[in-house]
Amino acid sequence: MNDSLKEKLSLLSELIKLAKADKELRTAEFEFLYAIAKQLQVSDEDFKRLFDEYIEFTPPKDELDRIVQFQRLVLMMNVDKSVSDEEILHIRQIGIRMGLAPRATDEVLTAMKEHENGMLPPERLISIFKTFHN
Repeated sequence: MNDSLKEKLSLLSELIKLAKADKELRTAEFEFLYAIAKQLQVSDEDFKRLFDEYIEFTPPKDELDRIVQFQRLVLMMNVDKSVSDEEILHIRQIGIRMGLAPRATDEVLTAMKEHENGMLPPERLISIFKTFHN
């Protein structure tokens, strides 16, 4: 398996774990996951396999790609319009594992509440991460 496919499957696997963090996978969450899989050009077979198989976490190498991945996680968390404590904990842990500044991820999680569906404008998201960049 090439590095690009590993990264894509890892990304989707983390999104699936987040969707399942509250012990329930809702239709809206599944549809969002499937749309991301299609956008990433992941086959239906590989996508289905992710629900039952462990995929090693492989964060994107590029910081901007990690920020985009974090944004997808925030969107995934908000797609069902219900955010649980388990989801917040999971997304914070993923942010740390991706090497993102914890204060920046916390700021994003706070700022998302100010926007419909938790969707921060890209420039606001980038601005938050720039503020906390080392």
